[in-house]
Amino acid sequence: MPTWKSRVAEFKTDKEPEPDQAVEVLCEDHNGTYVLPFLCRLKAGVWMNETTGTTVDATIVGWRTPRDGRRR
Repeated sequence: MPTWKSRVAEFKTDKEPEPDQAVEVLCEDHNGTYVLPFLCRLKAGVWMNETTGTTVDATIVGWRTPRDGRRR
């Protein structure tokens, strides 16, 4: 199992994605870290589900460009 530090190292934590950029997000809760199974977009400081447009109710600690060809 990867350590917290190695898991977070795969994501950007020091800047926001470009406006209109759909990304994978790393979330954290009392159980640890996890990647949401859908792409997200940051709009006006609020993380949104790329497909449904609903607000993501999670603590997001990082983001990265989609892997494995996961695009719109």
